[in-house]
Amino acid sequence: MRTPRLSRRAVLAGGAAAVAATAVSGAAVSPAVAAPVADGSAYRWRNVVIGGTGFVTGVLFHPSVRGLAYARTDIGGAYRWDDRASRWTPLTDHLGWDDWNLLGVEAIAVDPAHPGRVYLALGTYAQSWAGNGAVLRSEDRGATWSRTDLDVKLGANEDGRGAGERLLVDPRDSDTLWLGTRHDGLWKSTDRGVTWAAVSGFPAKASVSGQGVVFLVAVGRAVYAGWGDGDGTSGTANLYRTTDGTAWEAVPGQPSGTAAKVPIRAAYDTHTRELYVTYANAPGPNGQSDGSVHKLRTATGTWADVTPVKPGGTTDGGTAHTFSSGGGSADSFGYGGVAVDARRPGTLVVSTNNRWADIDTVYRTTNGGRTWTSLKDAAVFDVSETPYLKWGDDKPKFGWWIQALAVDPYDSKHIVYGTGATLYGTRDLKRWAPQIRGLEEASVVQLVSPPAGEAYLLSGSRDIGVMYHERLTASPARGMATNPVFGSATGLAQATAKPSYVVRSGWGDHGNGACSNDGGRTWAPFEAQPDIAKNAPGPIATNADGSALLWSFVHWDGTKYAAHRSTDNGTTWTEISSFPKGATPVADPADPTHFYAYDTDTGTLLASTDSGRSFTARAVGLPSGDAQFKLVAAPGRSGDLWLSAKWNGLHRSTDGGVNFSKVASCWASYTLGFGKAADGAGYPAIYQVGSTDTITAVYRSDDEAKTWTRINDDAHQWGWTGEVVIGDPRVYGRVYLATNGRGIQYGEPLR
Repeated sequence: MRTPRLSRRAVLAGGAAAVAATAVSGAAVSPAVAAPVADGSAYRWRNVVIGGTGFVTGVLFHPSVRGLAYARTDIGGAYRWDDRASRWTPLTDHLGWDDWNLLGVEAIAVDPAHPGRVYLALGTYAQSWAGNGAVLRSEDRGATWSRTDLDVKLGANEDGRGAGERLLVDPRDSDTLWLGTRHDGLWKSTDRGVTWAAVSGFPAKASVSGQGVVFLVAVGRAVYAGWGDGDGTSGTANLYRTTDGTAWEAVPGQPSGTAAKVPIRAAYDTHTRELYVTYANAPGPNGQSDGSVHKLRTATGTWADVTPVKPGGTTDGGTAHTFSSGGGSADSFGYGGVAVDARRPGTLVVSTNNRWADIDTVYRTTNGGRTWTSLKDAAVFDVSETPYLKWGDDKPKFGWWIQALAVDPYDSKHIVYGTGATLYGTRDLKRWAPQIRGLEEASVVQLVSPPAGEAYLLSGSRDIGVMYHERLTASPARGMATNPVFGSATGLAQATAKPSYVVRSGWGDHGNGACSNDGGRTWAPFEAQPDIAKNAPGPIATNADGSALLWSFVHWDGTKYAAHRSTDNGTTWTEISSFPKGATPVADPADPTHFYAYDTDTGTLLASTDSGRSFTARAVGLPSGDAQFKLVAAPGRSGDLWLSAKWNGLHRSTDGGVNFSKVASCWASYTLGFGKAADGAGYPAIYQVGSTDTITAVYRSDDEAKTWTRINDDAHQWGWTGEVVIGDPRVYGRVYLATNGRGIQYGEPLR
């Protein structure tokens, strides 16, 4: 998943060595809590249920409290497990627009001696254009938070994001915390995370790979730290320890070589006093082709190789499996998760990672790694609650990117593991089902709310393509749109005068465009597509009556190509030389002969009056220079155009783009959409993510943008929300909001 580049947040630092705490943040709330608005009414916000869809990078059971667990994601925040309700509660929805970079959770830590305490290390990207990281601390299991802004960057959505945990409460002192960073070594707090300082005595040098300290784990009263830039040899160790909290040393005898180049995760068996470490030749979750599992007998300092299956098709001595290489290539992979059974000595699980030839699995041993059993071999999956996990072929997969792995300390047969799309759990080591209720992490880029029919909503997301939402409170029964299946959606459009006709575009292996004649329930691929579509599928539009298609092409690296047009439902395509390359085509909702395009490079509005054959410039001199400026057309009207130009404000044209005027009621507009009009109103309700005062929020206007009412509150912000917002054309006040990591939020006024 990726996040667009956005403005950075100003960070308050408390000196060169220490970082000072900032004010207490807002409380995390359940998905159905009401949000008060300016006029005294209230909105209730909930997730449109999909069921996961994103990378769960870490799961942590509390060692001292039955039924308490936490989960972290790469871009969608942190969650707490509610055992009574069997669902996850989001903990970081209060993070707002300026804090978009903090929705990625690098690490979680709990205090075994104080069950209410939980800590989060936040920061999605460690790049120069991203803001610094932060640490949140809570005394009430994440119901409320206090925050410290760091002067270092964290990278929860970068390579190595499935490693960890990089945050740890010291086993000797609950007031002391350790934080491993990617580029700035090891940090320490002695006041429960309020202030932080770099550990000058940590022996590892500055990271060049962006991995740095990949995990911290308590081993009795000692602390062990994995280092992602060593290879285990003399002078380049990848595992360090301290027994007194001050002096650090390389762990003697640690494994070396390609299969043990990067330590990924570690777990300590307190009964046998053995530390288990998983390794790979790259940090993952992609790019691993070798790996191993080793254990250290801490009492003697003796290491042993307990790898279940050697990458490349060979087996370890105690393993009864010999895996075929598949397709004539070696079965290459690394190892990821590792978790010990707190109730049974010598019992633990480890996961393979990046194993595409023979599919990833979780191995379990009951004798300290002498022999292993692959839990995949006997696994029975039930994905009826989240049908998209069938991936279009009616065959649920065991998963990929398995690095998060945990065993319930109060139930040896309760094992959970995270994948690139969900969190699976078992209670009997055989039957598996998603344990994902409440955890929604889709990165949503397209939304359509039909004016009639069975579906409330059609959505397009990164990674999971297009879905048809016949209910808002259950995962779509049809799962992902098939024929073809898209990995990520790039376009979704409905013919306004013929809503049964819908088109979509995206990244797929068996076609990049498709159409539906039943409102999005079933799909058929275009008979043909332009050659460039496979490598640069971009946004697509259909005119009001569905007689013409316009398809724009943009590569993921930003390279733009000429748009194409079809008037025979995608059987043949013709290049449109006058259409601005890479622009998003916008159909007039009332006149099928009219299309519009906004050239963000030059600030020019172009229009077509011949169903998209040719385009000519109309308004010029509008805001330019940002590909995220968005042009939308008001429903049921011809030529009524609105331009969201981010901090350049909101602009409107009522003459088809010949003239634009700036809307005075807001100074920033990031995305805008329309819904059913209020009773007695002559114009559709307008929804936008923008700024009318000092904050960026979600607003509704019932008077053509003369005035705005904020409809979210400080507890419901979800980081970056600037992609899509639309109202429901059938239900006044209902609004759908696309987020980058918290799925689809929908709000309704309480009546």
